[in-house]
Amino acid sequence: MRSSPARPVSLSPARLAGTAARAAAGLPRYEQATIDELGTPLAEVTFVVVDLETTGGSPKDSAITEIGAVKVRGGEVLGEFQTLVDPGCEIPPYISVLTGITSTMVAAAPRIGAVLPHFLEFARGAVLVAHNAPFDLGFLRAACAESGIPWPAAASVDTAVLARRLLTRDEVPNCKLATLAPYFRTSTEPCHRALADARATVDVLHGLFERLGPLGITSLEELTGLTRQVDPERLRKRHLADGVPHGPGVYLFRGPRDEPLYVGTSTDLRSRVRSYFTAGEQRSRMTEMVALAQRVDAIPCAHDLEAAVRELRLIAEHKPRYNRRSRFPERALWVRLTEEPFPRLSVVRRVRPDARVFLGPFPDRRAADAAVAAVHESLPLRQCTGRLSVRVLGTACALAGMGRCGAPCTGAQSVEEYGEIAAVLRTAVAADPRPLLAPLLARVERLAAQERYEDAAVLRDRVATLVRAVRRRQRLESLAAVPELVLARPDGEGGWQLSVVRRGRLVAAGCAARGSSVRTTLEGLLATAETPLGPDGELAASVDETELVLRWMERPGTRLVQVDGTLACPVPGTGGYTDFLDRVEAGRAGRDPFADSRSLGTRARPERVSGAAAGVPGARLASPA
Repeated sequence: MRSSPARPVSLSPARLAGTAARAAAGLPRYEQATIDELGTPLAEVTFVVVDLETTGGSPKDSAITEIGAVKVRGGEVLGEFQTLVDPGCEIPPYISVLTGITSTMVAAAPRIGAVLPHFLEFARGAVLVAHNAPFDLGFLRAACAESGIPWPAAASVDTAVLARRLLTRDEVPNCKLATLAPYFRTSTEPCHRALADARATVDVLHGLFERLGPLGITSLEELTGLTRQVDPERLRKRHLADGVPHGPGVYLFRGPRDEPLYVGTSTDLRSRVRSYFTAGEQRSRMTEMVALAQRVDAIPCAHDLEAAVRELRLIAEHKPRYNRRSRFPERALWVRLTEEPFPRLSVVRRVRPDARVFLGPFPDRRAADAAVAAVHESLPLRQCTGRLSVRVLGTACALAGMGRCGAPCTGAQSVEEYGEIAAVLRTAVAADPRPLLAPLLARVERLAAQERYEDAAVLRDRVATLVRAVRRRQRLESLAAVPELVLARPDGEGGWQLSVVRRGRLVAAGCAARGSSVRTTLEGLLATAETPLGPDGELAASVDETELVLRWMERPGTRLVQVDGTLACPVPGTGGYTDFLDRVEAGRAGRDPFADSRSLGTRARPERVSGAAAGVPGARLASPA
């Protein structure tokens, strides 16, 4: 075999000392690198591709029902492992529909404690591969911990993340296994059975390996480091975090014209800002933002509530282009009951401070329309948009013929009769939503009894949207009515975190360290606290800020130090519908318990690895423009 010409290699300090000795002895300064120095070739690595079926999406409350694994090396299948596992509990019906595995099938199967030793022996010395590796390996680690079996220190590869780095959005819309399998023309179609999905993942892995050759990825070390490599341009900006202090607060990345690019918050500013210059930050938007950033400003805060509130205000003020949340609070939608003889529901961008009955804000038009539709399902409020006159009569519309409207435009309903209907909504928003919601929930039950499940689900979701809106309104009203409220939370070190809230707005924040006087610190905060403008009884802050205060107030351990006025919730309120909302959320979460919550969409221009990042001189990891 003809040897290739010698080339310079990266040498350790010991090798550098040897190089100096070689030069002193008159020997060449460079030497041919060995195969061992270049890493383990992928063709010589043994991979065990594993897939699990489980009773749910979390190892905390779910168990494994099937393990399937395929051992491959150099493109050749060396062996397969498959077994059903008794989870020790009933398999939920929707899981059985999804996977085809029933409780009867696993009744005679071994428990996970008996299966794990055999699987670990099968995978000994191999690199573990899985599609959505945190899910599968997380279940295996949890099972090992529960069984008292040590988890082996093995390298792992996530084909979902690898596909995200190597494929573009033009090739596949996302990186789910069901999408990648037909793209790579796998010999086995994934079907939510462990061994079949593992076989499909093997073909996907080999298809991705074909993409690695042009990038210079030929060794295991380069493969496992592919998703952890950092653009050298990003590394050179690590000095931006040098002046950032530890502790809670807000940080601002500023661009070339000193404009805010991104606003964030953290309980440890220095650690959080430094993470943007490491391999842990893989979001493409943040990579682009860091490339533009010229400096980082830090605003230390007394505690996490002050930091979160300052973040909201800064985002609303500056609207940084790399922030997605809370940039445009003025775009939120509200549902208002108009003030006229025959009021109707109207979706508006803002509500006046003196508006009496309104709900919101809603994040989008769909949510607002769902709440409006739910009200119209319960109450025969008019849906026409014109203003009706008591004196000038008109003609009835189709809704009147359907019994969905009392036709006040024709004089069929007086102002007083129509007002009784609108009063149901006013009462629901103010205190008692039962007359409004009871007909809706009864209709959901009737539709389900008639096996009209899709119609029942649509109405149920509308009712849930309406209940959340009413609950939100009542919670905000309870805090808006309090002129001044002082809250305290233990800081975990013997001291107290203090917050002064006036009409829902955080006006002062501080800390009383261990050994210091809480009363003295509080007096100083009250003396320097902001005085909010606006009429009494109205919120003095944005809805998002007031909800931050409410969540902080309701956390375990928070104490009410001082209350000026009355802090109370309306009775009966929406408390009786908590179980209903929990069931709706549980049903929504149970639709796809195995969904990968990570961002696995492909990129228009994925990051490419060439050269230096892969051990080839003169090359680097190129980021998308």
